[in-house]
Formats: sequence, C-alpha cells, structure tokens
Amino acid sequence: MTHSEKMLELLEKGQLEEAKKEFGWALRKDDDQMIYSLAEELYSLGFSKQSKRAYEKLLERYPDEDGIKTALADIEISDGNDDRALELLAQITPDSDSYLEALLVSADLYQTQGMFDVSEQKLLEARRLAPDETVILFGLAELYFNVKEYRKAAQCYLDLVKSGVLEFSKVNLVSRLGLSYAGFGKLETAIGYLEQIPEEELDSDTRFQLAFIQFQQKDFENAQKNFEKLRDTNPDYSTLYPYLTAIYEHDGNLAQALRTAQEGLGVDEFNMALYEKAAELSAKCGEPKKALEYLKHANEIDPEDLNVVLKLSRLLVESGLHEENIELVNKYLENDEADPELCWNLGKSCASLDKYDEALRYYVAAERELGENPEFLKDAAYFYRNAGERKRALACAKKALETFSEDYELEMLKEELEF
Repeated sequence: MTHSEKMLELLEKGQLEEAKKEFGWALRKDDDQMIYSLAEELYSLGFSKQSKRAYEKLLERYPDEDGIKTALADIEISDGNDDRALELLAQITPDSDSYLEALLVSADLYQTQGMFDVSEQKLLEARRLAPDETVILFGLAELYFNVKEYRKAAQCYLDLVKSGVLEFSKVNLVSRLGLSYAGFGKLETAIGYLEQIPEEELDSDTRFQLAFIQFQQKDFENAQKNFEKLRDTNPDYSTLYPYLTAIYEHDGNLAQALRTAQEGLGVDEFNMALYEKAAELSAKCGEPKKALEYLKHANEIDPEDLNVVLKLSRLLVESGLHEENIELVNKYLENDEADPELCWNLGKSCASLDKYDEALRYYVAAERELGENPEFLKDAAYFYRNAGERKRALACAKKALETFSEDYELEMLKEELEF
C-alpha cells in the first residue's frame, strides 16, 4: 500500500494521529498522481487543511497546472481567503483546459461576496462555452432563485426537468420549479408541480410552501391537511402555526384554533402574531382574563409594539380595568407615543372614574385625528354631553348620524341637544 492509501485507511478507522504521520510520508514518498488523488479524497472527506497542503505541494512542482489552481481556489473560498482565491483564478486564461472550471469557481466566489451580477456573468460565459453542461444550468438556476429572480429561475429549472434531471446535488428540482412559479404569482402552476412530488420526498420546507400556496388560493381543506402533516412530522416548524390557526378559525372551530395558537407559542415564545391571535381567540371563547394574560405577556416581550399596546388598552377598557389602562397608556404618552386611539381609550377610562377634566383633554386630542371616525363621534357625543360640552356634543352627534342614520338613541340625543 502507498502512504496515501494507508492514511485513508487509518482515517476510516478513526486513528487520526497515525493518519497524520502517514500523510507526511505521502507528501515525501508517493508519486504526484497519488498525491493528487489523495488531495481530492481528503477534500471530499472534509479535511480541507490537509487537502490544501497536498495541492500546494503539487503546485510547487507544477506552477503552470491550472487544475491545481482551481482546486486550491475552491479551498481558499471555503476558508474565507477570497483574495488568495482571486489571485489563483486570475492566472487561468481562456485558452486553458481549466478555464470552464475556473469560471464556475469564480461564480461561486462572487456569489458568496454578494456580487450577484458578476457571478451571473461568469455563469453565462460558462454556459456559452458548454451549453449542455448540467452543473452550469443548475448554478444559474440556484443563483436566480436565491436573488428572487423567479422567472429566470423557473426557466432554468424547467430546462433541467425537461432534460430528465429531477434532482441535482440533493436538491429536488421539481420542488424548486414549483416554488419559482409561486415566486412570481403563478400559483396554480406552482401547485401543479409541487403536487407531483411523491409524499415520501416532500421535505418540511416544500410541504410548508405547498400548504402556504394552497392557503393563498383559499384551498383550506388541502392546506389544512398539509399543515397538519407538517406539524405531526416536524412540530418545531413554528411558521405553520399562524396559518393552521387561521384555518381552524375560518372553519369556526375556535377551541381548536386557540389550542393550535397555544401549541405554536410553545414552539416560538416570541411570536407576537400568535400572542395577538391567542388573545383574540380567548376573548371569542369567553375567556377575557386569558386574553389579557396573552397581551400583557406580549407587551412585556416587546413594549415597542404599538399594535399590542392598542389591543391591550382596548381590552382593559372593555374589562372595566380603568386604573390599569391609565397606567399603561400614560407610559406611552410620556414617550410621545400619542396615538389617537390611545388618547380615546385614556379618555374613556378617565370618564369612567369621573375624572372629566382629564377625560375632556384626551377626547379633544383624539378628535383631531378621529374626527371622521363614526364610532369615535358617537361615543364622543355622549361623553361631551355628560361633560357639559353641549356644542361639541351636538356637532359629533350630527356627524355620527351621517353613518348611524337609524340609531334612535343617537337621534334623540341630537334633538335633546338642539332644544
């Protein structure tokens, strides 16, 4: 056995120290072809450091061998040594047998650097030189897919699939094709391809995308089946829970929707959308205290989420917890977060506690932006009447009646204020 063969055998047995010794002997004693094969094998096994040493040894002996330079450049890219990789690749001219490979390595390098236009140019040049090379077309497809140029990606994947290539580098090309069509709005075509994938080949991401597209198409029955299968096979896939919750809610199964939202929070405890949905469903299920707990917890996690603050404030008012609401809203008024609905809620709470002077100030502030909101105008008309602001009350009542024209009590209030 050569020293290279002995090293690989020792690596297979896990005897790293002995393998290290044989590697030293291999670089000194084995012939160049054996060392080249060893470098390739080591790189494929993940021993890039040793592979690099072997290639560098060969490059010293064959400084004009471009195949060694491309292999070394590939390793340098993996190690983050982009400048060294570019230096090696720049030495390879278009008349070299390794030029095509150098173009592919360059494209990979520029893509990792975020220089997608340059990467595309390299791949297009490579395709011009070798139009039937599958790896080039796959590289282009993946580039377009990653930069969200889904029309171009779909055409590349379609060409590959038509040529009989359904999988490349462990990537399911039918799945990629379907997702590309979905990316530029061809949802029915996308579903047509994704549904062709055998059940056992559907990975979690592809199943989620299929379910999501079905959800967008309002095919809730099939979307539910796929979301449920995804949950059963991969319960930690947190993104599925808001959609599955929405489907159960759409079907009127509020208890199941609430349980699903709770399951989702067990997986992702920082999902604000699920906290809001769990609160909403708790309120619909007659559990306002539970709804308050969810919104309070969400507010603790992200105090800057004004949408949660508004919902919490609204629920506190509805629950008659006016002192709590005043304490909550004042924090945001102090920080100049003077949202008109928060001012309105604060006014409601102050009025409920007979603090009419304070309440009046907040109603007036809210009216500046909510002066066209019929619900606000109706509430404000009653408040202003109770606060002794009859002119304001009459103006709000008249304006509110433009929307609530058949509201008998509001009409009576208007007449009372007029006469």
